[in-house]
Amino acid sequence: MSIVEKPATPQPRKPWAPTRVDRSKTAAIIVGAALTSFLLVSTTPLGGKLAYAAVFFVAYLIIDFAVSLRKGGRTAAVDSFFRGIVTTAVVIAVAPIISIIFSVWIRGHKGLHWSLFTKDMHSNAFTDPVSQGGLAHAIIGTFLLVIVAMLISVPIGILTALYLTEVRGRFTRPIEFLVQAMSGVPSIVAGLFIYAAILVPLTKAVNGIQGSLALAILMIPTVARTSQEVLKLIPEDLREAGVALGGTQWRSVALVVVPAARSGLITAMILGVARVAGETAPILLLTGGSGTKNYNMFSGSMGSLPNYIWQGFGAGTPESITRAWAGILVLLVIVVILFTAARILGNRKVGKK
Repeated sequence: MSIVEKPATPQPRKPWAPTRVDRSKTAAIIVGAALTSFLLVSTTPLGGKLAYAAVFFVAYLIIDFAVSLRKGGRTAAVDSFFRGIVTTAVVIAVAPIISIIFSVWIRGHKGLHWSLFTKDMHSNAFTDPVSQGGLAHAIIGTFLLVIVAMLISVPIGILTALYLTEVRGRFTRPIEFLVQAMSGVPSIVAGLFIYAAILVPLTKAVNGIQGSLALAILMIPTVARTSQEVLKLIPEDLREAGVALGGTQWRSVALVVVPAARSGLITAMILGVARVAGETAPILLLTGGSGTKNYNMFSGSMGSLPNYIWQGFGAGTPESITRAWAGILVLLVIVVILFTAARILGNRKVGKK
């Protein structure tokens, strides 16, 4: 008795998904472009990594266009050409980021050690061996500066966004213009403003609170604009339901709109923190850059990671430069963590608990 095998059920596939033949063709084109790049750069005055990359992308576009023209006609060839242009643009945009991360890791991991996070530079100089001293004072200073700036800017930014989206009064257009203009203000301008308005006429000395004020000026536009876009995503039905239940506008906003946009507002706050965590110009101008741990925001100079990095490169010795790269690596990790947290929170649906 023979067993009749059932025909295999074809699996559904997206029409634009690449097949095995497409993958083989792409691999062959890549190999051909790589060989062309190697031969052309080797036999001509061209040289360097940039020359290899440029010749590779041009060769890839030409070969892909020719293969598609032969097999699929003019329409397929044009489609493949513009697809290659888009792919090239993506690679050009991503390559510097990967290069920066790779370079920071290669140069910065050599300066990592446990005491780096537990000691400060009170008893050491940047020219001392890397195993001596640390950047605990810089991490603490950056943390305090950013926390105080966040306490100042987040309420102002969110209230501004609420005014622009919920109240929509006669000052909406001027405020939107000012917020957009402030988002492009150079950081040194914010530092000079605090320097001229507070440090010179009032305190006459550097301290942490002045640095936080400058960071708050830079942070407010980011928080306000991001919060405004998040609040625009809240359905009008929620607002109308709150008013229909007898609530005033502000009760509806406070008890319905803001809780529904909670995750988005948290994302705005994190993006604002990431925006100012690595600012250097106002910090150098207003905080002094002490090498000792200082928890008092209103008295004495205060260290920070940007200041630590600047001092390390300024010393100019191999040890100090290694310290600076280690500081850059720590700062980069902090910013990546903040942006990752913002990305995770931003992917949540607005109003989802």
